[in-house]
Order: sequence, then C-alpha cells, then structure tokens
Amino acid sequence: MADDVEAPAPERPGSVGEHLLQDRYGTRERADRFYREQMLDSLTPRMAAFIAVQTQLVVATADPEGRPDVSVRFGEPGFVQMIDRHTLCWPELRGNGVMTTLGNLTTNPWAHLMFLDGDERIGLHVRGETRIVEAEQMAVEHPAVVAVPMSGRPPDRWVVLRLASSYVHCRKHFPRSDAPVEWGTDDVRAKGGDYFGARDTPSAWAPRPPRSRPAG
Repeated sequence: MADDVEAPAPERPGSVGEHLLQDRYGTRERADRFYREQMLDSLTPRMAAFIAVQTQLVVATADPEGRPDVSVRFGEPGFVQMIDRHTLCWPELRGNGVMTTLGNLTTNPWAHLMFLDGDERIGLHVRGETRIVEAEQMAVEHPAVVAVPMSGRPPDRWVVLRLASSYVHCRKHFPRSDAPVEWGTDDVRAKGGDYFGARDTPSAWAPRPPRSRPAG
C-alpha cells in the first residue's frame, strides 16, 4: 500500500569533497551532528536580528570555470535586508566599474555570504542562488525594501539571494582582548552555544519538532 512506503531520507547537506574528508579523517559523526543541529535552510529570528545590525558583508563568488573571488560590502546597519525567511537582498553601490562580483553572478549565480561580528565574536554563513535586479524593477517587486532610507547615492541595482543554507561560525577562534583564545576547543560555552537558535528549528535534513520547554 502507498501508505506503507517510506519517504526517502533527505540528502545530507554539504559538498562531495567535505563528505569524502569526513570519512577519511573520521569526523562524519561530528559533522552530521552539526548538520542536524546548526545548519538550516532558512533564517531564524535571531539570525534576522543579527543581520539587521551588521555594517559589513563578505561575498564569495566564482566564475563558470570555478575561479573564485571574494569581495566586501559596507553599509549602515540594515543595509542587508531580509525579504522573508528564505530571501536576503543587498544594494550594489557605485564602484570602480570592474563589476567582478556581479560579473561572476551573471554567469554563476551561486554566492556564499559571511557576516563577522567582532563585538559579539560570532559569525553567520549564508549560501544561496542569486539574481541581479535593476533599481526600477526592485521598486516594483519589493517597494518596502527600496523605501528604507539610505544615505548617499542610491544603488543602481540590487542582488537578491534565495537561501539554500545558513549556519553559525562559532566564536572559539575569534580574537579577544580579555582572555586567551581557546584554540581548537570543543567547549560549548567557548563556541557560543546555540547562538542563533538553530537547534530547535526544523530544516529539510532535520525535520524535527521543537523540543518541549518547561511551563512558566
């Protein structure tokens, strides 16, 4: 009977290369725990609040031959905006005219974003597929985004990213001035714990219900 047929197990997140090395070096169990508990296919409320105060965004792209490029974007808090739990966007301001990042995204739309907060000593990874939207079209598609006040020259275009995965960059190796860095530690406190509230958030590869919490 159709009701007796088991649904296929969700595909493990991550690349073929990282899976190969996890098996080679015996870290697969640890990696799978991270995938289950910290890697999501959406943004949590804590991630949204974190992004809303960031003033720097690192953008990694590659051309069709796989040649990489990393660039950085700066702006006032909130310059990267969340459209919904699965979608981010940021403005592309006037630059040097080379357009390496946008050129790569035109031919290979995948991007990896990093937000690094030195005050909080924590980071956030976001990976997804992008599209470039001209300013006039952005005003039609997402008027609330365009309406947010921005200082200086308005952007000519925007990049909209549809999220594939999001996950924490733990704080254990972030520089600190008040104590030594605990290099390589597995201590949950030193790593920042479940900073973004990912552990209780279902994902495609960990469709768990939220854990019950004590009343009161």
